Amino acid sequence: MAYDAIETPFGKRDRIVGGSAVYVAYAASNFIKPVNLISIIGNDFADDEVRSLEARGAVLDGVERVQDKKSFFWSGKYHLDMNSRDTLVTDLNVLGDFNPQVPDSYQGSDFMMLGNLSPAVQIQVIDQMKTRPHLIAMDTMNFWMESALPDLKRVLHMVDLLMINDSEARQLTGEYSIVKAARKILQLGPRFLIIKKGEHGALLFHENKVFFAPALPLEDVFDPTGAGDTFAGGFMGHLAKTRDISFENMKTAIIVGSAMASFCVEKFGPERLKEITRTDIDDRIQQFIQLVNFDISLV
Repeated sequence: MAYDAIETPFGKRDRIVGGSAVYVAYAASNFIKPVNLISIIGNDFADDEVRSLEARGAVLDGVERVQDKKSFFWSGKYHLDMNSRDTLVTDLNVLGDFNPQVPDSYQGSDFMMLGNLSPAVQIQVIDQMKTRPHLIAMDTMNFWMESALPDLKRVLHMVDLLMINDSEARQLTGEYSIVKAARKILQLGPRFLIIKKGEHGALLFHENKVFFAPALPLEDVFDPTGAGDTFAGGFMGHLAKTRDISFENMKTAIIVGSAMASFCVEKFGPERLKEITRTDIDDRIQQFIQLVNFDISLV
């Protein structure tokens, strides 16, 4: 839970709410409630943003507010292709002292999504669960591969599903081929792997199975910030709603996650996610179905 300053070729916002937990909550709450958040915020985190999350079904028992410090702040500028960006400012603020605590009310949660934080913090959260969740998914990034690889490899043995992008998969394994990289990552511990390819869709790997989901071609892309976390929220929200973690159901979950991510990029920050309805989501999912649906006759 944080604040971002974002500039893209199509506009800018000097201060807008962000953070992995915010995007995941707005996406997942369309499919399952409650969504239990664990995070840390400062004295500058607006009460109306807290109320907005609670109105959507988020529970903030696990969110610590530090009165004498500010929330995590990130500032970035996207290039014209919207796939690359420059980080301008990273102020850890309260996140530098983050010591996550799992409330008793969260015990028994069946699905856990670990945002992109230090692997040591991710391990700390898993270790506090008295009963192991039905499915544990995690996100990570190249920074942790470079600075905390032993801990990262340890947490990979503790989770069921890893979500990373294609460049991170290559860096983690040293393999250029995505298929070879996926095979190596699955040997590190997770049973399922999602490799995101931005505007080119996402791949799901499990054992010897592979599924590809495209990204929806969009006319307006204003801000890709949070799209990956929104994807994760939609994906996990569908799994939690259906309580089915089979490969077949994960195919549907990827489409749901991709649909949610396609909304996210249409406005800055989580603005678009705050206004969409279930009808909007169902219509967008149908667009995905039509995108890949075809009849073929092999003679």
